[in-house]
Amino acid sequence: MSDKDKQWYFNTVTEQAELGPQSPISQRMGPYASEKDALNAWKIVAQRNKEWEEQDNRWKSAR
Repeated sequence: MSDKDKQWYFNTVTEQAELGPQSPISQRMGPYASEKDALNAWKIVAQRNKEWEEQDNRWKSAR
């Protein structure tokens, strides 16, 4: 089993965690280190987007 097969992915269509890249790339997010992280994919994406938006706003205001 390769390292890639040991990682978790989140299927955006079925909203299920999958061990290894089973679904087409257009239907999955990841990889994640754990099944729990994969199941929290939408929360992780939202948090990252918020952080990036805040960082972008700080960068724009510093100009």
